[in-house]
Amino acid sequence: VTVLQRPAKPRESQERNETSRADIKRSTSKPAVEGEKQESSERYQKDSQTLLLQVEALQAQLEEQTRLSKEQIEALLEDRRIYMEEAQVQHQRDKDKIKTVTDKLHKTQNLLYESTRVLLQLKLDARASEKAWIAEKDSLVRKLDRALQQHSSKQPGTENRQRHAKEMLQADDGACKAHSREIKSLLEQLKQEQHLSNMYREQCIALEDELARIREEGDAGRELFKERSEKMGKRLKLATQRYEALEKRRNMEVEGFKNDIKQLRQKLTDVEKQLFKVTLNIGPDQDLAILHEIRQGNRLTHKIQGELKNLKAKIYGLENELRV
Repeated sequence: VTVLQRPAKPRESQERNETSRADIKRSTSKPAVEGEKQESSERYQKDSQTLLLQVEALQAQLEEQTRLSKEQIEALLEDRRIYMEEAQVQHQRDKDKIKTVTDKLHKTQNLLYESTRVLLQLKLDARASEKAWIAEKDSLVRKLDRALQQHSSKQPGTENRQRHAKEMLQADDGACKAHSREIKSLLEQLKQEQHLSNMYREQCIALEDELARIREEGDAGRELFKERSEKMGKRLKLATQRYEALEKRRNMEVEGFKNDIKQLRQKLTDVEKQLFKVTLNIGPDQDLAILHEIRQGNRLTHKIQGELKNLKAKIYGLENELRV
């Protein structure tokens, strides 16, 4: 029996050595796993903080772009208001000028009508006076001839009668000269009236041309104002539509950011819970599982960073569209 019990001691010592070596391996693997777990949790926290900072920066950029678009729309509205006020003032000036020129034209036309009427009346008076004078002269000459023929041979004192007839003829010549002077003065007045009528006619033509030019300028100004107003209205409508679309996109992006942040926080919470469970249930055979979880966390982090880059690219695209 003693011979059989002696070889059992080395076996027991060997088993004890193996168990002690396994305990040593476990004790050495636990700090390594805990260190890796701590590093991964710190890295997750840093990544989450970085993502939150990026989201805040993107929100600040969106707010800045919204503010700039609002300022641009307000500036366009102010320019449109100033231009409309200037156009209204210019339209009022043109209207006053047209009214003044129209009044001048009416006055000139009235003067022209009056001068033409006076001229025609003077012509008629001069013609009537000339006819009356010629008729009176002819009648006197005929009477004188008949008287001379009847009394030249019958009655004495023909010389006195001839002298008297000559005096009458001289008196008639004086009257004729007075009539001729009056006719000359009337003709001179007629010439002056014609000159004035021509001058007034030229002034009327010039004023009518100026009135037509002012009306054409007013029509052109109204057309130009209408065209510019339509263009400004279209630009304002387009800017308003772009602003509304940008506001809608911004709200959608903000909502998406909030959802992404919520999901990230939920994922971080899940990761922390998983890490906590791993720390509680850690063993020597779970090193590969922890490394696998760390790799999955890294992949998730890279995926989230890619999504944030895509969001940033979309925001830059919106900025470019707004600038255009």
